[in-house]
Amino acid sequence: MSHDAPQEDDRQEEDRRLLARAQDGDVSAFEALVGLHQDRVYGLALRMTRSEADAAEITQETFLSAYQHLKDFRGEAAFGSWVHRIAANHALMRLRHRRVAQAAEAELQTPEFTERGTLADQPVTDWSRDAEEKALDAELGQAIQQAADRLPEGYREVFLLKDVDGLSYEQIAEVTGDSIPAIKSRLHRARLALREAIDLFYNRDNRGV
Repeated sequence: MSHDAPQEDDRQEEDRRLLARAQDGDVSAFEALVGLHQDRVYGLALRMTRSEADAAEITQETFLSAYQHLKDFRGEAAFGSWVHRIAANHALMRLRHRRVAQAAEAELQTPEFTERGTLADQPVTDWSRDAEEKALDAELGQAIQQAADRLPEGYREVFLLKDVDGLSYEQIAEVTGDSIPAIKSRLHRARLALREAIDLFYNRDNRGV
């Protein structure tokens, strides 16, 4: 038998002790909770946003929100799952704002003109054979990432929590508030979408497109 379960029980028991003290106004107890969970919160935020700066801000926002709502937390879920859910919500809001900003920026982009008033030529990337070979894996990774970015937010969240962050279905249910069957269904569809992106990439490559 693995010792992971007893260790997890010990961590949750320590969380409960610190939480009780923090809810009674012990700031040092809350600081201890932050120390125990900030790495996992930062890791989740980094995986969701792929930005160290955003992940650092989300980590701060997460624990600030947790502190502000500390007395509202009744312990229905583990403290770690609760802060994970707060972090996921902050990350998703940031991703939404990023997409809105990118869309607005795209609308403002206009064609470039030369001094004579003609359209400027766009630079053409000149790949060498070695560069193409080195870029193949990067291109595949980009294709997968783009497919992940196109997933509906709920599907993307479940995919990141399960396949990237390694949470169990039960933990994801605590983080998202959704049922396990719904989570499994979303994860299955997310994986199919990513598999389709991989198939399209190789089919494109085989056609020489």
